[in-house]
Amino acid sequence: MRSSVLVLAVFVTAGLLASPSSLQELGPTGPNPYDVLENWMTPFAEDGFAWGSHAGVFVESHDRIFVIQRGEFRLPDPLPSGFAGFVGSIGLNALRPENSRVWKNCIFIVDGDGDLIDTWEQWDHLFEGSNGPHKIRISPYDPERHVWVVHETGHQVFAFSNDGSELVMTLGEKDVSGDDEAHFGRPQDVAFMPDGRILVADGLDNSRIVMFDAEGAYLTDFGEKGTGRGEFDGVHAVATSADGRIYVADRNNARIQVFNETTRAAAWYHPHISPIAVWTDFDFPNDIIVNGYNVWVADNQPPKIVQLDLNGNREYTWDIAGDGPGQYRELHQFGVDANGNLYGADNVMGRTQKFVPKADASPAHLMRIQEPPLMPKP
Repeated sequence: MRSSVLVLAVFVTAGLLASPSSLQELGPTGPNPYDVLENWMTPFAEDGFAWGSHAGVFVESHDRIFVIQRGEFRLPDPLPSGFAGFVGSIGLNALRPENSRVWKNCIFIVDGDGDLIDTWEQWDHLFEGSNGPHKIRISPYDPERHVWVVHETGHQVFAFSNDGSELVMTLGEKDVSGDDEAHFGRPQDVAFMPDGRILVADGLDNSRIVMFDAEGAYLTDFGEKGTGRGEFDGVHAVATSADGRIYVADRNNARIQVFNETTRAAAWYHPHISPIAVWTDFDFPNDIIVNGYNVWVADNQPPKIVQLDLNGNREYTWDIAGDGPGQYRELHQFGVDANGNLYGADNVMGRTQKFVPKADASPAHLMRIQEPPLMPKP
């Protein structure tokens, strides 16, 4: 709320202040604890087209999975052999459509079997002539379960009703870049505080976090371009936990920075902001998942998933690099359902994959749903 005070202060815990490389080096590595469900998602594009770049996936439930793509991809004619329903299967890069992109089905929903439930074609026009949608989220604290979509090159963030019938909030001005209270510079992500405040990762041009109240009124922002503590270079993801911590993927600085909310006041709002931890030795971190015990990072040069504890100690890492089933050229956003199934969107291959826990996998290396669980509708 606008009357809240956010104070970000340093923890006294020595482990939290240290970088993970000084604590545990890069931690243990091992095999993927999940099995991929090959050809899980059923292609639905018209003949001659395929999915475009899959920029994001958000798991509302085990049977309602949102996917965003940067339009559809017009396939070459004749179609090369080996086409498996996505452009990466024939050696094309979904991020480089050149003249092959059509603005269709930018937001769609599938069920747990990968079959299409719904497309939000009514909102395709919002992304025409741009780089398309970038991340998709639902706040775990929102009983209305609004669907938030970040539009990077349009410099906007949208909130839709859960059924897609209404655009209920727009932050930023279409196609106008800026660094003031009303504008963004290529925003990348959005996250939420327990009291409804909204955090926008802004982004590739501005390298800051912008905070709004639940109604979309500007509260404050923090960060600037640089390499020091509390500075950013390419804020690609932001995540929060129920205890008030804020996790920021400082991608071009190859690190995660952690902040903490410790103090409030009732009548005024004046944030004092400093990081409580800087976790180093990442390689292009794109996305972050936080639960009660762990932080999971999608790291991408080469693609891998890194599991850390809340003090930044690396507990496990598994490789996902490649073009085959269960592998990634770029894991851009990922999520998990209440049954423990993992989903990940591949920006380059143009597909979203589903994984199920292996029967012999250690429970310690399996993701759990982000806490708290999504609140039911009233």
